[in-house]
Amino acid sequence: MAFNIRVYGILKNSNNEVLLSDERRFGKEFTKFPGGGLEEGEGIKDCLIREFQEELSVEIKVKELIYLTDFYQKSAFHFDDQIISVYYEVSVENTEAIKATKIPFDFNQGEIESHRWVKLSDLQKKDVTFPIDKKVVGILTNDN
Repeated sequence: MAFNIRVYGILKNSNNEVLLSDERRFGKEFTKFPGGGLEEGEGIKDCLIREFQEELSVEIKVKELIYLTDFYQKSAFHFDDQIISVYYEVSVENTEAIKATKIPFDFNQGEIESHRWVKLSDLQKKDVTFPIDKKVVGILTNDN
């Protein structure tokens, strides 16, 4: 078994909406928070900064730690891996510069990812796919 370390950012805009990422990979569609996998030799915060640059073309400021996985979670894609996820609050200078929609899985042909804003007051655990993200939604919405 290997450890797979994932780092995610919780980004809110001035309308009290949180950014979600809808993706299609490995033949599956899923919704999660923006972020991704730690690369060898990379720091956790550097990973998050890189992921937001790659996925959204924005520079973020990494703020406070929101959650670190405290239970065993097997990877949904690499069945021999244990997932350890780290979630930070992040900010950007201008959230309006982010290409986002309100429609889930709003992909153009050939794309594998889109982003959307969801009102924090409307956000529910069922809106995200993975168990660790559901735990974080519970923290954000006080629905533990």
